[in-house]
Order: sequence, then structure tokens, then C-alpha cells
Amino acid sequence: MPLPAPAPLYLDTADAVDRFLSGLSGVRALALDTEGASFHRFVDRIYLLQLSTAHHEAVIDPLPIGTPQRLGALIEDPQVEVVLHDADYDLRLLHQDYGWQVRNLFDTRVAAQLLGIRAFGLAALLEQFFGVKLDKKHQRADWSMRPLTPDMLDYAAQDTRHLLGLRDRLHEQLERKGRLHWAQEEFQRAEGTRWDADAADSAFLRMKGARDLTRRELARLRELVKWRDAIAAELDRATFRVAGNETLLDLARLAPTTRDALFAVKGFPRGMHEARAQEALQAIARGNAVAESDLPRFPKSARWDREPDFDDRVARLKAVRDAVAADLDLDPGVLCSRDRMEAVARRTPRHVDELATIPELRAWQREVLGQDFVKALARFAAPDSPYKPG
Repeated sequence: MPLPAPAPLYLDTADAVDRFLSGLSGVRALALDTEGASFHRFVDRIYLLQLSTAHHEAVIDPLPIGTPQRLGALIEDPQVEVVLHDADYDLRLLHQDYGWQVRNLFDTRVAAQLLGIRAFGLAALLEQFFGVKLDKKHQRADWSMRPLTPDMLDYAAQDTRHLLGLRDRLHEQLERKGRLHWAQEEFQRAEGTRWDADAADSAFLRMKGARDLTRRELARLRELVKWRDAIAAELDRATFRVAGNETLLDLARLAPTTRDALFAVKGFPRGMHEARAQEALQAIARGNAVAESDLPRFPKSARWDREPDFDDRVARLKAVRDAVAADLDLDPGVLCSRDRMEAVARRTPRHVDELATIPELRAWQREVLGQDFVKALARFAAPDSPYKPG
């Protein structure tokens, strides 16, 4: 029976963090994870930073110390490989809170997917490769609260404790299957991941169910989201804890004009303060008052001269993709997503070299699928492709 891991080093002073990080000067691989509190707070941020090296393990508390600059220097050092699992959200938080950008990434989730592993969550991978079972009882803990219990700190440390070993196993398999360069291309593309500052204003359009609304209903939804988010920001509470998206969609559709009608909408908080409820009615009224010409609309996607055989082209590419995926024992969506196949169908390349002009397609995908894609579209190819942006 394996011995229990020692308690992680908890660092909550600037001096302690600097002393610890100064001892990592020769490190060339660093496992990293962050803990946020999006389930509890309005604006998520980093409440803990967990890191492991071959010989060190620590949990850094940034709340009392601010930005740990030495750690930023390590993370941004291109000679230091930063190992994360499912890096997307961590990369966004690291850039949002500290302005850091990882420059030498290894994402164990992406690596596992490119190996054809279907159960690619961290818990599943650690159990598969090391027989380690992660305890997920603190998965929705509020990491913004202090003090943290020893149990919570140990839970946080679990996510990096075995990550370097997992990286080594996956790296070895990628090399053996000739797919390491696939993963490296994906890692390099991911390194610049960050939130789009302009996306917040149009976030209501990305809400599930928004496309079923009329433009007038969208105008109400936009105002209701502003109302809900203002309350959430003031209380520093996750938005769904104020009012869920489904409730806002119903309010946008039903457009209640009285207090009783407002509270009759399913999901509207029964304990909502009277003044807040009036603000919701005012938000609906503002949506009703938007001029017809100013009503929100979904941005138009790129238009193409779509010929009747476009769907046939995509179907032929999908048949190729699915056959190759089966041969490689890969999930077809990992091998090539539908939007990338549609980009190829629009271009209708006559030669493999032309695939390089399709920005959506990865170099490794051109390598694996290129010849067969071109053959599949050969009967449609013409000297001048009719598929031009319009």
C-alpha cells in the first residue's frame, strides 16, 4: 500500500514564495494548476496556484501576496516546459490576472486525445496510468474563502502531484506513434489563449437558446443580462446564483410589465428585493423602447457562393475523415472537426499544397488527410473554384 503523500508546502507570504521559487532556478519542467471560484464569484480570478517539479511541491496563495513575479518569469521562460491539464481556462486566468503567457506548453488532455484515449479527464488518466484515484469532494469548493483546511490544500495539490509523470508517459506514447509533432503544433497554437475583451458586450448572443428569440426579445435579453450581471458584480456572486439564463430567456419572451407577472415567471428569485424587481421591469421596458433599426442581431458569418453540391463535398470529406480516424483509433472530431472540413469543401483544392492556404487546417491534419481529401474532391475541382468569399 503506498504511503500517503506529505502535506503540500503552503506559501502565503511574499518572502516564503520568493525563497521557494529561487530554489527552482535550474528547473526545466513545471506542473501547474490554478483554482478559481467561478461557481461562487462574479469575476473569476486565481485564488490558488499549485505547482510541482520533480523534487518540489507547493501551493501558493496569491491573495495576501499579490503577483508572484518569480513564478511569472519561470512560466514565461521558453526553456521551461509548463505542464497543464486542460490548459484553456488556466491560460486565460493567468493572462487575465497577471498578464503571463506560457511559452512552452504541454497539455496532457490534448496529448491524451491525440493518442485516441477516450477517457481523458485527469482523474481517469491518473487512474489508468498510475492507479491513483483522485478524491473530487472539493471540486466545487469556494477557493476564495480563508482559511483553507489541510484537506482542501491536499486536494488542490493532487492536480499537479502526478502531472509530470503523466506528461512523460504521454510524451513517450506520442513519440512511439509518430504524433508528437501533432501535439506540439496544438500546444504552440494554444499558448496565446486569452479572453477577448470585446466579447463581453455580445455575450448574451452566445447564451444557449438566444438564437430562438426574435430581435425584440434579444433587446430585452441584453438589458436583462445587464441587470442580472450588475447585481452579481455588486454582490460578487456567480450570475446563476442571482438568476439563471433560462429565467432571463423566459423574461425576454414573456416581457412581464407588473410585479406579480414578474414573480410568476419560473425561476425568478422569490426573495428578490422590491427595488431589484422594479429594476428588472425597467430593463424589460428599455428593451421594448429600442428603436427597430437598433435591435440587436447575430453577426453574419462569412458568406460563400454555395453550390448545390456543397453538402456532397462535405459528406465525401467526412467519409474520408471517419475512415482515417478508425484506422488511427482516434475520435473523428479530434482528427478533424466539421468546420474545418467545410473550409476545405469551400476551397475545393486541386493539389495538397493548396491546403496550406486554409488557416483552419493544421499542418498535421494536412499530412494525415491531405492526399485523401484532394482525391475525394477531385470530381468537383475546377481551374477556378466557385467558392469565393462574398
